[in-house]
Amino acid sequence: MPPWGSTSHSDPYCMTPQRTIHKDATRHAAALLSLLSLLVAWSCGHRPTTPATDETATDTVAFRYARLISIVRHDGYTEARVANPWKEGKTLHTYLLVPHGAPVPHTTTPAGATIVRTPLRRSIIFTSVHAALAAELGAQQQVAGVADRKYIKVPFVQEGCANGTLTDCGDGMNPLVEKIIDASADAILLSPFENSGGYGRLEDISIPLIECAEYMEQSPLARAEWMRFYGMLYGREHEADSLFALVDSSYHALQHLASTAATQPTVLMDKQTGSVWYVPGGRSTIGQMLADAHCCYPFADDDHSGSLALPFEAVLERAGEADVWLYRYDSKQPMTRRRLLAEQPGYSQLRPAREGTLYGCNVATSMFYEESPFRPDLLLQDFIAILHPDLTGLPRPRYYHKTD
Repeated sequence: MPPWGSTSHSDPYCMTPQRTIHKDATRHAAALLSLLSLLVAWSCGHRPTTPATDETATDTVAFRYARLISIVRHDGYTEARVANPWKEGKTLHTYLLVPHGAPVPHTTTPAGATIVRTPLRRSIIFTSVHAALAAELGAQQQVAGVADRKYIKVPFVQEGCANGTLTDCGDGMNPLVEKIIDASADAILLSPFENSGGYGRLEDISIPLIECAEYMEQSPLARAEWMRFYGMLYGREHEADSLFALVDSSYHALQHLASTAATQPTVLMDKQTGSVWYVPGGRSTIGQMLADAHCCYPFADDDHSGSLALPFEAVLERAGEADVWLYRYDSKQPMTRRRLLAEQPGYSQLRPAREGTLYGCNVATSMFYEESPFRPDLLLQDFIAILHPDLTGLPRPRYYHKTD
């Protein structure tokens, strides 16, 4: 499984298998569950009309959580600056979003800025998560092609590539540049990486490269808030602001609900890959979400914003007595306990494996990677439903399911 993303939250290390918290778990539950029911209903296709934030000034777009992007509106265009996640104080990219037909502001254009005509009409998307967001915002018709098609389970992408209405641009690491040009692409959305050495021939074809750096944000909501920038690119600003307002409200309502739980179970994350077990760092996005789910995470005191690569013995020592084990896997068939133990006989030493408190997320058949980055509220909802069965009334888990 890929390493977990970054975040900025860390809790004190806790190893107790299950710690009872003396709170009145029912005092707020009824009202909160009513609110959550309303929010879940909205998430099935309806959007509130209230924008996510008000601007702190007439020309500045205020972001509540995102720290790697800043946006300023000017007369006739919008300037977006993406901070370099790996070089503090440096800019990764500056974009000027200029409406079709409007003049380019040459006299005020910052050095190195990329002009992007908006709304995008024929974009190329290199990542599954951004293809899913385009669909969520109603911008499917503004996507002309994709790279790494085999990794993108989004229905409109698979259908479009199959019937020829979308261009398959090949491998994202070595894309078919000629096909991108033939598709009359007006922008390419891709993820930047540290020390990647650039984008090769893509930098020579005069098509704007939108560097999607939201995965380097330091909290689940900061990453999700970037949807507001993508909404501007696609002319779907209202839809994006409204969707983020829903995500923000839902996430905080769930977080508050979790805080009323009577217990704080200890949770183990993921499983061994080869000779290494990757677990989310304490400052990773998942590390923060586990804290928000009101559980005890054995690696919460770690200050890594990505994943920790550990040997099996280190995980066994620190998290072997966890109450619940949540893991991801990639398979056409549901995982069984017998098959899981066959992968690594040492798993039988883990308490949740012995007691059957195992929950797997099949990334091959679920929309985990496609949805959860911009809908962290849905993933948090899963964590709470599994870790706190006493908080009744939540929907059944969306991604993680009991392993039999």
